[in-house]
Amino acid sequence: MTSSLLLLLKGPMQSWGDASRYRDRATRPYPTKSGVLGLIAAAEGRRRTDDLEDLARLRFAVRVDQSGSVMHDYQTSEAWQTGGGTSLISRYYLADAVFLAAVESPDRQILEGIATALRTPRFPLFLGRRSCPANPDLVPRQVRRGKNSEDTAAVEPLRDVPAVQALREAPWFASNAHRRTRPKNLVLPIYRDAMPGEEQDGDPRQDVPLSFDQRHRRYGWRTVVEDETGAPIANPDGTARTDPFFEEVISA
Repeated sequence: MTSSLLLLLKGPMQSWGDASRYRDRATRPYPTKSGVLGLIAAAEGRRRTDDLEDLARLRFAVRVDQSGSVMHDYQTSEAWQTGGGTSLISRYYLADAVFLAAVESPDRQILEGIATALRTPRFPLFLGRRSCPANPDLVPRQVRRGKNSEDTAAVEPLRDVPAVQALREAPWFASNAHRRTRPKNLVLPIYRDAMPGEEQDGDPRQDVPLSFDQRHRRYGWRTVVEDETGAPIANPDGTARTDPFFEEVISA
């Protein structure tokens, strides 16, 4: 039996880099596997030198509920201790984005342990970078459905279904303001680990954590594919008019 744990990733800012180096720190448009597994490892209290093999075996998928907007921040640093010069660093962030991630395992007890750790984390949790603190409801219990805060729906974060199915059946976590900009019927994109035979159809990513040791960080490769079906959503608060160009951009 396969089980999946849903994780809600929302905050004022997020940043999910997987290939950024030196002075240019970019972000992916949705969470990376290394970023989410690193968040789980921190919640469990693992040290950077601890083994990550069990986490790396988890299958991973993520749904884009609210794509947010890209922010660009220039930062300067100066090695004043040694009299060095000033360097300029560019950092990119996602503002007001909302994602629903899912980790999948054939062992339900592993996911139960992860859920417990995320609710009572050992170390501080961040959405990709230390300047982006994680939201307290990483393991969602409910979602607000309307303008009235009392209008909520219960969410079952741990389900005995594959990750993509869990994401398709989960409620939409977008804000009310965002819902009003989208059409009455839409499909939320889902990005997932490729299955055997799909490698040629996906995007190779080096974001499977093998070691977070600062002396020698190591990452393995995986292939990411966009699920063909996605997550169809009925949006009663949406607009009757549909802009295909806007939908293509905001769903990317």
